[in-house]
Amino acid sequence: MDWDHLRVFLAVARAGQILGAANRLGLNHATVGRHITALETMLDARLIDRHSTGCTLTPAGERLRASAEEMEAELLRAQSDLSGADQLLSGSVRIGAPDGIGNYFLAPELSRLARRHPQLSVELAPLPRNFSLSRREADLAISLDRPSHGKLIVKKLTDYTLSVYAAPGYLDRHGAPENLDDLSRHVVITGIEELSYSSALRYSETLTRTAGMRFSCASISGQLEAIRAGSGVGIVHDYVVAAQAGFVRVLPEIRFRRAYWIISHPDTHHTRRIAEVYRFIAERITASRTAFDADA
Repeated sequence: MDWDHLRVFLAVARAGQILGAANRLGLNHATVGRHITALETMLDARLIDRHSTGCTLTPAGERLRASAEEMEAELLRAQSDLSGADQLLSGSVRIGAPDGIGNYFLAPELSRLARRHPQLSVELAPLPRNFSLSRREADLAISLDRPSHGKLIVKKLTDYTLSVYAAPGYLDRHGAPENLDDLSRHVVITGIEELSYSSALRYSETLTRTAGMRFSCASISGQLEAIRAGSGVGIVHDYVVAAQAGFVRVLPEIRFRRAYWIISHPDTHHTRRIAEVYRFIAERITASRTAFDADA
């Protein structure tokens, strides 16, 4: 069976649409369609139902997906074994991460790893969302929640803390709140709760119950910049603020504790390039644990 056909089929199954698979594979829409048609002809079975909004797998397609993923896992293991003697890391590794740790910790750390291994392509996706490893949206993922189901390898990286901050200029103009009731005179900067992808992000209610005004931004980086600009007070990661000037902690009695988890897929966990990036992330966060946990 032609592996190219199966590779394209898996991409369509994971993307849920032919165009999305084409973009991911670097092929055009028609080429992806021809691969699927050739595979269906070869197997004499319809594998994909096409709809105006995307594609779904037929029962035959679901059975083939399971077999194709087993073949893919064996191929990845073989590639890892064959490259094990080579000291140069090569290939690509994609890491999905929340925008906080992604932008303010992993981006500078992983860029150093990339410089160390010129043939390794490190792809960091610091986005406020969850990533599916089974659909190969990423090779490794950092999560705010420990997964409760799925065939995954999960390890806790570290606890981290968040506190309430404001910019000096804002405090000069409005004064520092001394308690939660004082927030009725202040602007509180928060995330957008309906867009929160994790229950770990739902801490803003502590401030918004008594807030006079509110400005919401879906990304951590957006909230941070609004606070830096003197627009109000908000909850920020302590490790982010520790590395930057221009923030003052207020309401010191309020602090939140959360955790980061690193997730890999057992089919690719031992692939050399992925294992190396996994090890690097774990080691760098362990070395920086006191910055992540302000109470440690």
